[in-house]
Amino acid sequence: MADGQQTGALGIVVGGGPAPGINAVIAAATIRTRLSGTRVVGIQNGFERLMQADAHDAEAFRELDIRDVSRIHFRGGSMLGTSRANPTRRDELLDRVLSNLRSAGIDKLVTIGGDDTSFSCSRLASRSNGALSVAHVPKTIDNDLDLPPSIDTFGYQTARAVRVEVVQNLMVDAKTTNRWYLVIAMGRKAGHLALGIGKAAGATLTVVPEECETSGMSLDRLADTLAGSIIKRRSEGRGDGVAVVAEGVALAFDPKELEALENVERDEHGHIRLAEVDLGSLLKDAVHERLQALGIDCTLVSKNIGYELRCADPVPSDMEYCRDLGYCAGKYLLEGGSGDLISLQGGRFIPIPLDELIDSTTGRMQVRMIDVSSTRYAISRSYMIRLRRSDFSDTQTLARLASTAGVSSDEFRERFAYLVDDEPPPLVLR
Repeated sequence: MADGQQTGALGIVVGGGPAPGINAVIAAATIRTRLSGTRVVGIQNGFERLMQADAHDAEAFRELDIRDVSRIHFRGGSMLGTSRANPTRRDELLDRVLSNLRSAGIDKLVTIGGDDTSFSCSRLASRSNGALSVAHVPKTIDNDLDLPPSIDTFGYQTARAVRVEVVQNLMVDAKTTNRWYLVIAMGRKAGHLALGIGKAAGATLTVVPEECETSGMSLDRLADTLAGSIIKRRSEGRGDGVAVVAEGVALAFDPKELEALENVERDEHGHIRLAEVDLGSLLKDAVHERLQALGIDCTLVSKNIGYELRCADPVPSDMEYCRDLGYCAGKYLLEGGSGDLISLQGGRFIPIPLDELIDSTTGRMQVRMIDVSSTRYAISRSYMIRLRRSDFSDTQTLARLASTAGVSSDEFRERFAYLVDDEPPPLVLR
């Protein structure tokens, strides 16, 4: 297509990893826009093709009509594909993207993605000097975009529901076979998905990266935490359990603790591909070594369940949520809006300026972390079976734990008491 040949089209692009509900956003935005008589162009495979010098072909652009999308909202995956291609690495790449969008007649753009894609969206809008109107729809199963605390990113609830069912099955298997499962949950830097799964399923304990803010984290400390929980569970007459560990805890480790960590593959945005770090096996070996040294025989099995969640068919709440988000994104742009993240709060459309989501220190989009001082987190900790400060202050409890570990009370205290130094204060409801 020649430059300027067609104008007034709305483009839709998906960035980052898949998440349940993408197709529902695409469908709703397309239907709302086409009903207005405006063209809709689906951009294939994220920003990858748009970053090339000449993207004027079917591999980059796909004309969308209502009949193309009318029954895709209940299916997982992305009909447009996705990629982690990052146009913000150089201004030249941003200019190529803008040029290719302009050549396709696209002057309005819906981006669907997480923090990296929202940052790309913001930079494109700024670079275009007003020529491109943008709206970002927050997508990530990690639930870590800096939205108000009560607002989930789409895909999170579906991913959690699918994972909870798996963890529940593992809990039954653990009890049946008298073993422990160490389940590694996706989530990159934040622990929302791990905590949501562990709390809903009633896992024995959940460890999230946010714990590292106060106590620090190392492979040794995490292995001791898990070993302490296994010993405590045993002292209470149970030899089974399921621990959910957020993959992001590995980011707090000393690189020396993770063999070849510096050589682990990174994505286009510079993030370590945590799936390449076999955290489950590292933990299993480290915990087994500790238990074996204490004469405790325990079967440990590591499970990494992550990619199975990303393309699941969305649950009804995500279907409805995503259709609302897609509708709002299309209508917002058609009515002249630009530069905002699309959110629904209390059932009402609330645009959030993308510029307000940028961390002034890093220049990147802010990441929403778990508030470890919240009631929600305090309740989850109260349910977990892990060593507590009270275990070391009660003589009988300490003696029982030490006996289970085959050591004296003083030896047990010396070995494990440091784990409770930064234990959160007990929950008080008034």
